[in-house]
Amino acid sequence: MALPRDMRLKGHRTFNYIHKNSTIYYGKLMTFKVAKSNPKILLTHKLRNTSNKFKVAIAISKKVSKKAVERNKLRRILQEWLLTNNQKINNHKPYWLLVNLKFGDFCNDKSKLLEEFQNLMFKSHLIK
Repeated sequence: MALPRDMRLKGHRTFNYIHKNSTIYYGKLMTFKVAKSNPKILLTHKLRNTSNKFKVAIAISKKVSKKAVERNKLRRILQEWLLTNNQKINNHKPYWLLVNLKFGDFCNDKSKLLEEFQNLMFKSHLIK
């Protein structure tokens, strides 16, 4: 199940903004880049009413897996966790999150991946 359109980040200016203005949280398997939202960037995408909510982008490099099927599977696992725990996430908080998975052999260890994802969500104060 994919993230709803109003929760996804898109556009190169959005990612440039996150890379320049974010706080980085490091884990063994992934890094989080959390930045305050900047709704002006999203005006060209016609997302006026939802632009000040919590938004997420999940980036998985080809270094993690050469197969797109495996990368999409990992992305869906993380998106499913976000959707099931959406009530815990302060959706009213105007933050943008970029998740970058690091190189590693964790494709088969779903519990380890989700455990670190949840720990970084707590560490970055996106979940209380």
